[in-house]
Amino acid sequence: MRWPTPGARLGYGADYNPEQWPREVWREDVRLMREAGVNIVSLGIFSWAHLQPTADSWEFGWLDEVMDLLHEHGVAVDLATATASPPPWLTTAHPEILPVTRTGETLWPGARQHWRPTSPIFREHALRLVTALAERYADHPALTAWHIGNELGCHNIYDYSDDAAAAFRAWLRGRYETLDALNHAWGTAFWSQRYSDWAQPLPPRLAASHPNPTQQLDFKRFSSDALKEYLRAEREVLRRLTPDVPVTTNFMVMGETKGMNYADWAGEVDFVSNDHYVHPGPQGLDELSFSANLVGNLAGGRPWFLMEHSTSAVNWQPVNRAKRRGELARDSLLHLAHGADAVCFFQWRQSAAGAEKYHSAMVPHAGEDSAVFRAVAELGRVLRDDLAPVAGAGRRPARAAILFDWESWWASEQDSHPTELLRYRQEALDWYSAFLGLGVRVDVVPTGTALDGYDVVVAPVLHVLPAELAKELTGFVEAGGHLVTTYFSGIVDENEHAWLGGYPGPLRELLGIRVEEFGPLLADEAVELDDGTTGTLWTDEITVTDPEAVEVLAAYRTGPQAGRPAVTRRRVPGGGSASYVSTRLGARGLPGVLGRVLAGAGVSGELPAAARGEVELTIRHQNGVEYWFLINRTDHEVELPDVTGEPLTGSLPLAPRGVTVLRR
Repeated sequence: MRWPTPGARLGYGADYNPEQWPREVWREDVRLMREAGVNIVSLGIFSWAHLQPTADSWEFGWLDEVMDLLHEHGVAVDLATATASPPPWLTTAHPEILPVTRTGETLWPGARQHWRPTSPIFREHALRLVTALAERYADHPALTAWHIGNELGCHNIYDYSDDAAAAFRAWLRGRYETLDALNHAWGTAFWSQRYSDWAQPLPPRLAASHPNPTQQLDFKRFSSDALKEYLRAEREVLRRLTPDVPVTTNFMVMGETKGMNYADWAGEVDFVSNDHYVHPGPQGLDELSFSANLVGNLAGGRPWFLMEHSTSAVNWQPVNRAKRRGELARDSLLHLAHGADAVCFFQWRQSAAGAEKYHSAMVPHAGEDSAVFRAVAELGRVLRDDLAPVAGAGRRPARAAILFDWESWWASEQDSHPTELLRYRQEALDWYSAFLGLGVRVDVVPTGTALDGYDVVVAPVLHVLPAELAKELTGFVEAGGHLVTTYFSGIVDENEHAWLGGYPGPLRELLGIRVEEFGPLLADEAVELDDGTTGTLWTDEITVTDPEAVEVLAAYRTGPQAGRPAVTRRRVPGGGSASYVSTRLGARGLPGVLGRVLAGAGVSGELPAAARGEVELTIRHQNGVEYWFLINRTDHEVELPDVTGEPLTGSLPLAPRGVTVLRR
């Protein structure tokens, strides 16, 4: 991996948008950047209309001036290709580059990302801009990395235009080669959908009823691939003209952003970058940690770049609350704990106009004499003076993992299913919260990750289960590993065809159970289990097929499955086990089940028992040294009497919402 800030230095900065401000502000900006400890900025992200005012004119003078000014003040530049939003002259001349929704509506200019990933006209103009930037700034000393687009797919992941239809058909021919193979995969014998010519398949546009489910899944695969191919197109221009400058783009591993298969994208960039914004709620901090954890594993345990998060309030949630004292630093250092070697914000100076003028920044509307800027400057000092030894350190793997699968996320939430209430990522997050509550470190890893280093693997709602993955999970258990999976797992193969013979498909023998019918619950329904927990969303009518080896860990006390197993565990020769949870127990109900699985695997937390659930521990390491990040998840002080090490920053006991880093 090529990293943009070599040496023992953590990156610190923001998106910088000098084109929003008069020149006299620029000198003030670099003065404040030095005061805040800023050493890298992302520049030019939404600057296409300023760089190319018309089809035949270019204005690079202002960008030259800013690049020189930043370099003069020791600030490196992650230079954007500026292709995130096409300028008005382009959309006026070529409205055919605008995306089209599944209902046939055009997404018009006025916001951002109003372009089709498959448009040859857009690509021609965009790559012309990328070429001009690369040729002009290839040798500029401030240039440290290239930033392709911005949040690719945030607003244009699904385009149903004629360009997209043509590209989708080409993608299908590449995947299936023959119409017979396509017809088999899509199950077109149903509803007289059989195709006789390659000109006939379409994206799943608005239809009279539910579109073909495999067509829907393939369109999701195609849409992620189409943006990945666009990413590659820009990257190849940059690598040809500036082979020594690393290339990245900012992922959005957060919340319900699911259209881009980032596990598939991660190998396309020189270093992984991510944007993350906290969503309010009881699991908000858990979700931040979950996302940062997953990004760290997408990066293969190597350092990654936090490209955007917020200093305080955002502007796009229904209610946008300011962060409380300590949260700016805690949120930043939690990303660092999970492997980030750069901490950046959107944006440097809070906008005075535009849709994001109420989004917080490093320099708020109130200016440098503000609590936000003082917190920004203090964090910069900590990163520069206290935590420099952490730069370059890898993540120490945990003994447990949560398996995360984008295709199961996509497919499990499609229409024509037993319930529309299922949320794949929420189930995964609930398991993560349970690990946090027990004080046990866990890695969130994408499918395809080697599992032989783990003792426990949780695979929630592993709905899409190809035969090879089922074989891998079976081998993991037979080798002594402990697997946990849940309701609606092992249901379909990679073509969205149901595994026949009963659920959960190819995992039936491993689990020692069989389910004949699904038992979804209504939104206001709940069932009680005999271990005191409550289940919602789902129940399964489980038949135990291997009674000699299967133990019932919990049974239903109420509801349609009363008296039947709810949670089972099958032990296999060699010491491994396979467990099944047939209902949604939620973050509060899962620790009991998880605790029994962890105990059976000999996996426990590394912190004193009294701190478990209140303190999150993550560990980075290099050259025989470990860096323990201790994050106070509460609003009160937490004692940690049995934890020793040389403090790099923070203090023990842990302050409310505080972070302490120990060198051990």
